[in-house]
Amino acid sequence: MLPATDTQEFKELLHQQVDKRRTFAIISHPDAGKTTLTEKLLLYSGAIRSAGSVKARKSDKHATSDWMDIEKQRGISVTSSAMQFEYDGYHINILDTPGHQDFSEDTYRVLVAADAAVMLIDAAKGVEAQTIKLFKVCRMRNIPIFTFVNKMDRAARDPFELMQELEDVLGIRSCPINWPIGVDGDFQGVYHRDTKMVELYENGDHGKKKLDKLDIALDDPAIHDVLAQHYIDRLNEEIELLDIGEEFDPERVRKGELTPMFFGSAVTNFGVEPFLERFLKFTPPPLSRLSDAGEIGPEEPYFSGFVFKIQANMNPAHRDRLAFMRIVSGAYQKGMEVWHSGTGKQVTLKQPQQFMADEREAVEEAWAGDIIGLFDPGIYQLGDTLSSGPKIHYENIPVFAPEFFNRVRPEDSMKRKQFQKGISQLAEEGAIQTFIRTETGREEFMVGVVGVLQFEVLEHRLKTEYQTKIVMEGMPFRHVRWVVKSPKPIEDLKLTSTSGRAKDSRGRDVLLFENEWSIRLACENNEGLELAETANRL
Repeated sequence: MLPATDTQEFKELLHQQVDKRRTFAIISHPDAGKTTLTEKLLLYSGAIRSAGSVKARKSDKHATSDWMDIEKQRGISVTSSAMQFEYDGYHINILDTPGHQDFSEDTYRVLVAADAAVMLIDAAKGVEAQTIKLFKVCRMRNIPIFTFVNKMDRAARDPFELMQELEDVLGIRSCPINWPIGVDGDFQGVYHRDTKMVELYENGDHGKKKLDKLDIALDDPAIHDVLAQHYIDRLNEEIELLDIGEEFDPERVRKGELTPMFFGSAVTNFGVEPFLERFLKFTPPPLSRLSDAGEIGPEEPYFSGFVFKIQANMNPAHRDRLAFMRIVSGAYQKGMEVWHSGTGKQVTLKQPQQFMADEREAVEEAWAGDIIGLFDPGIYQLGDTLSSGPKIHYENIPVFAPEFFNRVRPEDSMKRKQFQKGISQLAEEGAIQTFIRTETGREEFMVGVVGVLQFEVLEHRLKTEYQTKIVMEGMPFRHVRWVVKSPKPIEDLKLTSTSGRAKDSRGRDVLLFENEWSIRLACENNEGLELAETANRL
């Protein structure tokens, strides 16, 4: 039982707990090695014993954070996952996000819950398209960004070129914390600038086990026995150039103006542990969040937080549904009652969970910065605020406008009930958006998504989780706009013949367009018509 929140004992305990918490997300372009890095961080924390394995799955080798069947089949992450573990006195909440742009909406929501981001870059490819998009989201929130240049065990680009690309493409200066030795497929290891030690490369049982460090000082005469002279000469030259470059400044890092840069190979474990140790030292404890009552800091004595993700059927056998919540302030205690912004009523938090991907355990207490899962009987929605103190509302989580639309119906009309339940639950997760179109003379059920791969996930999940096969027909629309104000009923609006009218899942009027020209024409031909790109602007 925790001490009363108005006591000095509680305030001191809260400060201690907040100070040791770190909550961050890993972002990258697909195939840069993001899920692999997540797996290796878990390996070094002791949370798993063998990378690539999931407890109780015997010989199956899948990433711990890729827990959905489709993720294992496709070898990609299609939903974000949350994991908690302890390392060196820190309590870490790590959020692994989908790299594929088709799932960028899920990634955006996760970044709202994170206090820092690890930006993973392929050493041979540099800054890629999806990295740019996700980086911009991080910059919008001014959160610290740490760069891990991955796949150094292969031929890589010149590291100075990569530093320049970060500045030219992303607009952020970088400060290498370590530096690679050998980038032409002849990787020898890294030089740690803070300790002036060379860490020699080995691959560590193909990345399944933790590495024993092979460190040697650069000025140790024995360095010549393990590193060829031309590597030593080049390293000394590059160190001189680095020393006249950007200095490490923790304050600029915390403002998102400077990114510490690390080089390594996640698949072979090389550089993972030194990165983790320095990252935890440099990254901030839980940050405050903006509410309608102003900034709320983590050491406010009352419990508060917001729902940033909803996931149905994490355990399909139990048909469960969880709301992922970021605790912003105070502490959770088992059985506490809190105010829920969605219903305006008091709710009891009986048995929240913490996670190792799909594995979870009940928690008796949790603190600001933690991610917990709330059993959801159907009352929680994305962006909901929970508070044991004042009735505050944290900032809305934006909804991306869908860009692809399909008519969807159950293949077997006898399965309509399962179909409707599945579609409804997946829409509440934010994975899809649903619309009803009636202007064709019959009711058409439509699904809109940000990326086309989401249709494949929709089809797979309805089949495996709700035992419903579906039929999908493509539609030509590429834009949806919510009607904020209209001079006349929407059926009387003057639109192009290729435009459409519909209602969203909450019964709000929307217009569907094939191109930007049709949107402009709708506004020009209907004076007083106001449209919004996102639902939460209404």
